[in-house]
Amino acid sequence: MSLYTAETRRLVKRRFTKLFVIGALLVLAAVAAGVFFSNQKVSPEQISKATAEAQAQYQQAVQQSVQEKEKCQAAQGTAGAGQYPPNCDIYTPTQEDFNPQWYMPPTFDFRDSFPDMVTTLAAVLAVVAFVIGASFVGAEWSSGGMMNLLLWRPRRLQVLGTKLAALLVAFAVLSVVVSAIWTGLFAFIASTHGSLDSMTSGAWQSMLLMEARALGLVLVAGAVGFGLASVGRHTAMALGVAIGTIIVFQFGLGTVLALAKVKFPELYLAPFWIFAWMNKEYRIEDYNSCDYNATTGCLPDSFTITWPMAGGLLAGIFVLVVGGAMWTMRSRDIT
Repeated sequence: MSLYTAETRRLVKRRFTKLFVIGALLVLAAVAAGVFFSNQKVSPEQISKATAEAQAQYQQAVQQSVQEKEKCQAAQGTAGAGQYPPNCDIYTPTQEDFNPQWYMPPTFDFRDSFPDMVTTLAAVLAVVAFVIGASFVGAEWSSGGMMNLLLWRPRRLQVLGTKLAALLVAFAVLSVVVSAIWTGLFAFIASTHGSLDSMTSGAWQSMLLMEARALGLVLVAGAVGFGLASVGRHTAMALGVAIGTIIVFQFGLGTVLALAKVKFPELYLAPFWIFAWMNKEYRIEDYNSCDYNATTGCLPDSFTITWPMAGGLLAGIFVLVVGGAMWTMRSRDIT
């Protein structure tokens, strides 16, 4: 039996792997069930009713605006004039302010809502990959299994690389299978409790590319968990770094940057880079530098994180952590 086959079997047979994957699938099933029962298919009668209600609300708002202007004009030159804007510049509602969709029951539009479900899937699988990847190699170090393995297979880098390859291939297969089921499940939800009408060939292609980026995120998470646990030679090393990063470098750093009024503080926080990776871009605006224009209003400075930028960061983290794990495996004593 080859080393790769043995490592794949060991990964799949581990009780921790089975229980953690089952737990993640139950979480995803709960999300899908919640979406299924909280949405419904909208009938033509409901659309007509919502359109009529939106129109009625619009007419009422326009009437109230006209009445307020009349009151303002009547109050000019009196003590009550201060209660109204100068020159009676009161906003007049437009038809666009009253979208009929706001008056309809919740419905699952696949094109608008499924990207959020892909992000949810990626987040859950990334956490699973990180924890299982850390446990997969961390348990070997803490139990002495790695030392025993190297007695009959003394090629350190080959052993560690094979373990990592087995982990990544297993999660690539798991992610592809779960993503296919996830897509089919929500397509069914949209057909029975929403709409698939807006899905074109280009829209389907965009969804598939988003799921491909989700796969990349899962693999990087698994490799980072594996690499950190290998460097620290214990599962707790990876989990400690993850918890410390979330608490110190995300919540703590975010608070400090906000208090210091740093320009574009989101650039230093990981969730926004992950969001940009999944959704192709994330636009950051600095309202502290708002340039007010009477015609266009507030024009804040902005910066856009694109998916290639986020992908470059993920690739850099992958190379740094996995490279560090390989370097320590080669240079440190196995004791």
